[in-house]
Amino acid sequence: MSVDFKDLVGLPFTEGCNSDYLELLAQHGDKVEFAPGSYILREGDPANQFYILLQGRVALGTFISGRGFTTIQTIGDKEIVGWSWLIPPHQWRFSALVILPTQAIQFDAKKLRELCDADHSFGYCMLQKIALVLGQRLQETRNRLEV
Repeated sequence: MSVDFKDLVGLPFTEGCNSDYLELLAQHGDKVEFAPGSYILREGDPANQFYILLQGRVALGTFISGRGFTTIQTIGDKEIVGWSWLIPPHQWRFSALVILPTQAIQFDAKKLRELCDADHSFGYCMLQKIALVLGQRLQETRNRLEV
């Protein structure tokens, strides 16, 4: 199902984006659903898409020998899954396992990378958004380590 400009308004990832950028994102997004137990992305695979979760819960983690999938963090409503799409070598650094039924917007990251290269202002906006996500994830990891 295609994404409308209005679907992106009010989401933390798109906050502060001008309407032209929201239109670009909407043009390259589709609504998707995932069942519990499915993987949205797998560590090491090409990062050719990313997601904004509209509703649901996903575990970000990695596979550890002898332990299997190990959760590092859980992601929920209105958060993004996948930052590796913008950072070379454009391969997933973690896997994302669906915990609860999840509805999301999936973006064509290959096309968005091309648009970032063609329009550096758009690229800078996307880089700022991804940097914010990385900072939040690092802070959340730090908080967990302090417990």
